[in-house]
Amino acid sequence: MFHKTSIFLILVAIITFVSCNEEKKQVPKKKVEKVAPIKKVEKKIKKVKEKEVLEEWDTLDRTNVDAFFTKYGELNKETKVLITTKFGKIKLRLFNDTPIHRANFIFLTKIKYFNTAYFYRVAKNFVVQAGDSDKSETARIRGKYQHYRLKPEIRKRRRHKYGSLAAAKDVENNPKKLSSPFNFYIVQNKKGAPHLDKEHTVFGEVISGFSTIEKIAKVEVGSDDWPLEDIPMTVEVIN
Repeated sequence: MFHKTSIFLILVAIITFVSCNEEKKQVPKKKVEKVAPIKKVEKKIKKVKEKEVLEEWDTLDRTNVDAFFTKYGELNKETKVLITTKFGKIKLRLFNDTPIHRANFIFLTKIKYFNTAYFYRVAKNFVVQAGDSDKSETARIRGKYQHYRLKPEIRKRRRHKYGSLAAAKDVENNPKKLSSPFNFYIVQNKKGAPHLDKEHTVFGEVISGFSTIEKIAKVEVGSDDWPLEDIPMTVEVIN
């Protein structure tokens, strides 16, 4: 038989063991704060900034074009952009003496409109044209801003030379020569396109990437000059 003292000590040990287990069960586990990887944090910050840009500049419509881009241009003074395609890159310099067209191009670049669009017209030995597509996102952005137009900023010294960047426009029923803000073209003919002088606003020029333009100019096209294979692009501000 166990001695009474031994039995008492065993009971105390059992009670202590059970009590300790209960305490362990009742103590909540401390939450460990997980630190997000740097790349994920940077990506999140970038999205927040892009959202702020869209919200801050979301008032553009047909009625306030000049005022909108005058203010936007004062706050966004960049003049260089980079177009990337599957054929290579094209670096552009935008002119400060066409301030509304410059600000418009920077605006559409920053809201990533051009990233929804293609080089959709290749008129060999003439121009390569971009800024449109058959995608719903392209149409959505155009509709959001009411398909606004830009007043011409035609300058005598800005000619349609090889590599000139200019704004497309409607040929018919457009006596004021209003520019399309979305569609642009680059002169691919090495002799230029002088017959377009004083008709379209030249608002920039190619500073590198002429070989890319020549590669685009060689693609197969249909009867409407639309490439048989889409030529998507991404456009970004580089200064």
